Amino acid sequence: MDRLRQWFYANIQRVDTSFKRYLWNEINWNSRLIIITGARGVGKTTILLQYIKANLPVNEETLYVSLDDIYFSKNSLIDFAEEFIREGGKYLFIDEAQKYPGWSKEIKNIYDNYPDLQLVVSGSSSIELLKSEGDLSRRALYYNLNGMSFREYLNFEYNHDLVAYKLDDLLTQSLKISQVVNEQTKIFPAFNDYLKYGYYPFYKEDKDSFHKRLQQVINTVLELDIRDNFQVDANATHLIKKLMAEIASMVPFKPNIKKLSEKIGITRDTLVKYLQLLDKADLISLVYSQARGVSILNKPEKILLNNSNLAYALNDQINKGSLKESYFVNQLKLKHKIRYAEAGDFIVDDIITFEVGGKNKTKKQIANIENAWIAADDMEYAIGNKIPLWLFGFTY
Repeated sequence: MDRLRQWFYANIQRVDTSFKRYLWNEINWNSRLIIITGARGVGKTTILLQYIKANLPVNEETLYVSLDDIYFSKNSLIDFAEEFIREGGKYLFIDEAQKYPGWSKEIKNIYDNYPDLQLVVSGSSSIELLKSEGDLSRRALYYNLNGMSFREYLNFEYNHDLVAYKLDDLLTQSLKISQVVNEQTKIFPAFNDYLKYGYYPFYKEDKDSFHKRLQQVINTVLELDIRDNFQVDANATHLIKKLMAEIASMVPFKPNIKKLSEKIGITRDTLVKYLQLLDKADLISLVYSQARGVSILNKPEKILLNNSNLAYALNDQINKGSLKESYFVNQLKLKHKIRYAEAGDFIVDDIITFEVGGKNKTKKQIANIENAWIAADDMEYAIGNKIPLWLFGFTY
């Protein structure tokens, strides 16, 4: 316990509280049990340490621990929590929860038996944490931390104080908002940098090695997270990696499920299952039709990489159309439902149609559709129903 405290104190000293993620103000920090999910590398550990440093006493009442510490290979989480409480503990922050087998049941027991203890739990695998809802659904408040939006990147990189907007405001006040942002930053260089490395906050540690480190994150998700959380064997892991490589070289595309399954060497149903696993692991985004929706049997109408940074980590040749669509879907899907459109590219919340393209994109494909807009690349300012693509990074 003493070593864990020393490690905690050292981490608190190092954490910077000058930049806070969007989720900071959305979490009900007074809840007795908070669970934060999210992909690897998006900043969950940082938000825990920041909250402690800004709001809680850094003494025997508070402790942050990571369950991948060797301490928990010999000591149970329940025994640890009991000792913490005996020593005056009130606020316990637990990271890397998925590294500890059966963590959700022990958290449930701790929650039920120690009503004066506040618990905040996080982990690097959103897949595993989401599986815990059966044990904790009536007790915990769940939050998902997305990677950085373009707005957050601008604030993080340039010390701006730009605010988020609702989608309706972005559409109706697009010229005014784009003017405000352009007054503060050179938008095109900043946007291009964001597409390369701005989604994951750890880029700032070393930009030169960022894509190499992101490749390691991708491999960890493919080789460990998916394998451990869904009990797939080594052969299935190999096939999922093969599928991911195939997707990375082809996106964006409307998949021919039969041909793709034959190419990978698996059945149609297995392919659909693997695609959904990759989507849950935040490596790809599956876009389904309005009519058919999402189910375990339905095939997606379009497959995209989850975010543009992944394209630079996985490919030598970058498909600009892929970057545009991945960015658009990624920035909107946190707060909105996105479906495939027969006319245009995407339908948002079943009522707004978007065509994604360059600044010279015409209205031809959406000419006869009400409430239709063009998300246009290479534009600094909004003009009519053409909204700069970068502006959709201001929804959170």
